[in-house]
Amino acid sequence: MSTIEKFNKHVVQSYGRFPLVMEQGCGRRCKDEDGKEYIDFGSGIGTNSLGFCDEKWADAVCSQVRTLQHNSNYYYTAVQADFAEKLCNASGYCAVFFGNSGAEANECAIKTARKYSFDKYGKGRHNIITLVNSFHGRTIATLSATGQDVFHNYFFPFLEGFINVQANNIDDLKEKLDDTVCAVMIEYVQGEGGVNVLEKDFVDAVFELCGEKDILVIADEVQTGVGRTGKFLAGEYFGKKADITTLAKGIAGGIPMGACLMNEKCQGVLTKGTHGSTFGGNPVACAGGLAVLERVTGDGFLDEVCRKAEYIKNALADCKEVESVSGLGLMIGISLKSKKAVDIAGKCLEKGLLVLTAKDKVRLLPPLTISYDELNDGLKILIEILEE
Repeated sequence: MSTIEKFNKHVVQSYGRFPLVMEQGCGRRCKDEDGKEYIDFGSGIGTNSLGFCDEKWADAVCSQVRTLQHNSNYYYTAVQADFAEKLCNASGYCAVFFGNSGAEANECAIKTARKYSFDKYGKGRHNIITLVNSFHGRTIATLSATGQDVFHNYFFPFLEGFINVQANNIDDLKEKLDDTVCAVMIEYVQGEGGVNVLEKDFVDAVFELCGEKDILVIADEVQTGVGRTGKFLAGEYFGKKADITTLAKGIAGGIPMGACLMNEKCQGVLTKGTHGSTFGGNPVACAGGLAVLERVTGDGFLDEVCRKAEYIKNALADCKEVESVSGLGLMIGISLKSKKAVDIAGKCLEKGLLVLTAKDKVRLLPPLTISYDELNDGLKILIEILEE
């Protein structure tokens, strides 16, 4: 029985998988079980931020595995304290709750916002505004928060208390931002929604209107955070700092980790017994996270991410099949004139290049450490396929 046959026999079929059995990776390249090599322009949907098995990252993780692999959150660990300190220093926040995924980080943000409002204003101020075309996770709460009808099926009843506003529509925001709202939750770049960047005027309006009414702003930076856009947080492009920011994906270099960052206003909201996570702040994940932060916050690292992003955009500029390019930093969406993104992804796989899709766009989320030689090799494959 082949690996794929064994897999499909025993694993729930909740994903549309490509026929690739990945066996090992090193840097920005990986090999399947037959030895075929691939250049990685997807980084596990933005998760392998330092590429495959980065040496310093792997050393840190392996050292922690041999020291202490898990600790109940009834106790303290130095590695979680060190990671929390470095993450707060890098992001400008004062407190963090650790979970295991972006959905968990967003669940924590939702609970924090509702408790903040309940503690201060009592019942009835619990609604959270999210944007049409947003994506916040696959738990019942985060699916309910997600502003895409395609996800609102099968799992009824969904959680009440979420109101959708059209992205970049200030009038729609003003109309729905009433006294029942405790928070507005945004993605500066709607990743799963098509790599769409919010307009600055709209973001400014969100912060201004929320500030007037003591309504919290939650920034879902699960995909954009930890250097993906060329800033540590994408909010820096807008000159904004949300009351709560959520992180995951690339935060620990490939080990499950989610983080909910809070400012001074929110840091004391969650009290003993109001929230928890068995594996949140796991020592191994924190060790991986420290290695990622050490690299991402290094001198010139994020500037180089921005230069690589421009390099990719310039290479695509003359491709006749490319309608437009969206995104920030190494979070890139490619709109096509005639071809289907999923077909391009399949052909790239055949030629030894891993790319992603988002709606009708080809999506690129290469490791932040990718080299220009690797970019050249991958772009050559992609452009040849686009121009076939």
